[in-house]
Amino acid sequence: MSSPTLGDRRAAVVIEDDLDIRNLVCAVLEQGGFVVSGATTGREGVDVVRRQHPMVVTLDIGLPDIDGYEVLRRIRNTTDCYVIVLSGHSDEMDILTALQAGADDYVLKPFRPRELRARIDAMLRRPRIGQDAQHPPVQPADPAASTPSDDGEAAPVGSANVLRNGGITVDGDARIASCAGVELPLTKTEFNLLWELMRSNGAVRTKEELVRVSRGGDYRGYNFVSRTDERAIEVHVANLRQKLARFDGGPDLITTVRGVGFRIMPRNRD
Repeated sequence: MSSPTLGDRRAAVVIEDDLDIRNLVCAVLEQGGFVVSGATTGREGVDVVRRQHPMVVTLDIGLPDIDGYEVLRRIRNTTDCYVIVLSGHSDEMDILTALQAGADDYVLKPFRPRELRARIDAMLRRPRIGQDAQHPPVQPADPAASTPSDDGEAAPVGSANVLRNGGITVDGDARIASCAGVELPLTKTEFNLLWELMRSNGAVRTKEELVRVSRGGDYRGYNFVSRTDERAIEVHVANLRQKLARFDGGPDLITTVRGVGFRIMPRNRD
């Protein structure tokens, strides 16, 4: 197994104490073009991530030294890399805790290698803020999408792909969302959900639709949407609401339609 070099944007780190699973995950990543490093403990994994600056990290929750959720928090303090939690714990609270701690995805063991590869590929098609120099920005599904103007009426989106609603501005090219001029610290999933809800111009988006948005528009290999996937969307929307409220964007910007999904109604600029 090779060690990634600093600045290698195709580097990956596998934090897993089970040798067989670690070798399997490393093989999946190497087949995807990554240079992979492995770690058997949480502390070792955090150290490798800090030194190697990988693009992707897979993380086992049941590590022998420190709690996997703590490992995830430490990783999130130093990097915005993609993190996939691989765990044998199917309890809903474990899944939600991982997502709230900053995981991008949660895959149950035993997993199918093709599914893991598909999930990784889907994540890489959605670059994070700050990675635009390495990856092209995500474009909206409909180039003719409209953006609410200051008076609440729909106005054509220019080449900049900027959506506005009240005091919220979302730039699809730069992948930056701001409230009253202050940039919102959104994860890539939160940004994608906010963009999709705003570009829907008041239409309700179902949880199943938003799950597919979070996976990527051309996601292949695993199309089933489970109740856990839908609960994960609820958590991402709740986190998004909290951030909007923190920056005076209003927690009520995103409306829940019971039994269906979510929507954002066009509103005037305050």
